[in-house]
Amino acid sequence: MRKSVLKGIVVFIFCASNANAQSIPAEEIYFLIKDAIFFTDQYVTPATDAAVYQAASGWVNTPKKAKRWDFTLGLHGNVFFVPQSDRSFRLNNSDLSFFKIKEEGLESALTPSTLGSDQYVELIGDLNGSAVSLRTPEGIDREVVFYPYLQGSLGIGYGTEIIGKFSPRIKLKNVDYQVYGLGLKHNLSQYFSGLEKRNLHLSILAAYSKEDLTVNFLDVQTAYGNLGLNALNSLIDTWQFQVNASKEFKKFELSTGFIMNTSDFEYKVNGPKGEIEKITPLQSILNGQLKSIARTKFNAIGEISGRYQFSRFYVQQTLAFGKFVNSNTALQYEF
Repeated sequence: MRKSVLKGIVVFIFCASNANAQSIPAEEIYFLIKDAIFFTDQYVTPATDAAVYQAASGWVNTPKKAKRWDFTLGLHGNVFFVPQSDRSFRLNNSDLSFFKIKEEGLESALTPSTLGSDQYVELIGDLNGSAVSLRTPEGIDREVVFYPYLQGSLGIGYGTEIIGKFSPRIKLKNVDYQVYGLGLKHNLSQYFSGLEKRNLHLSILAAYSKEDLTVNFLDVQTAYGNLGLNALNSLIDTWQFQVNASKEFKKFELSTGFIMNTSDFEYKVNGPKGEIEKITPLQSILNGQLKSIARTKFNAIGEISGRYQFSRFYVQQTLAFGKFVNSNTALQYEF
């Protein structure tokens, strides 16, 4: 049903646009868009899933009760370990409608995802009798991904803190990434005097983060000009709830946490439009159809951290684990 609707939309817009559009069969554009949507889902999903893990870790410095106007500022270095299984996917000719693998006799090929290597696969198609060649986009070609960010927490009374995090836009090979967010933490152990006497602390956190990821995408040249699919933007809205507990041993604090979050994923082709826009609004059609692979995902993540105090400084190491493994190191100063 969805395929027939897409086909109808393409035919209608194609015929309603510039008269030159009649020189390109609408069915070929339909198949081209279908392949672009399929490839988008396979290529970028590992990176967007990883972005959620990176944003989820390291929110809570300590479950301890904060006094009013206590302020802590930290410089964090996040290290994400790229799993081998998410670095590539198998691309089959049977998955494609417009393109096929260029190498003669080859029916499938292992293709890098966004988190993969700098290899590529050559594809070829036919647009109204003219050959269309494409190199699949490369990956970041890294086994670990590092990015720094700033995080601050401010006590507002009653054992409650406002937490904010912000990273500059990080440029990796073929990928730009940025994350920022706001959270609210509340201490629960203040209601149980027996816990605090034993240096045990308990807190809950609710947080929202925005992950913005842009990848170099499909540089497709045709007889009608560039198709304008060079950049793909992924916007991720994540709502997070977590519980943390800790035990103090003089200047050292050991914490554990359990994170639950839900993320909404949306995709959009952006950047300069291609020459083909003189014939048909390809970007608009494709962006409309990319809504078909928008999704919501739930994650359950475990977390463990150790925090050591010297003077007014703290060093904290956090490890988050679940589908992926993410490490977070922070140097914090308490004002």
